[in-house]
Amino acid sequence: MLRYTLMRLGVFVGCFVVVWGGVYAGVLPSAVGDSNGIWMILLALVISAPISFVVLRGERDRASEQIVERMERAKVNLELNRTQED
Repeated sequence: MLRYTLMRLGVFVGCFVVVWGGVYAGVLPSAVGDSNGIWMILLALVISAPISFVVLRGERDRASEQIVERMERAKVNLELNRTQED
């Protein structure tokens, strides 16, 4: 799970660097007034979401399998605790 999160963060940072370079090179439009930082963050989020969805599919599947396994173990432990007598 941590690996997927770090990979997702890496994709976002990469997109942010590209957007930042594009805005300051004049390729991408800049925002109005002091909201340029927010504009770049939002644009990087919009760009990185579909990239992460496609590129990190395998890692996301592995992370979800780990979560399902943990939930199953928790259910089993809860049921064992429920069946024990005081």
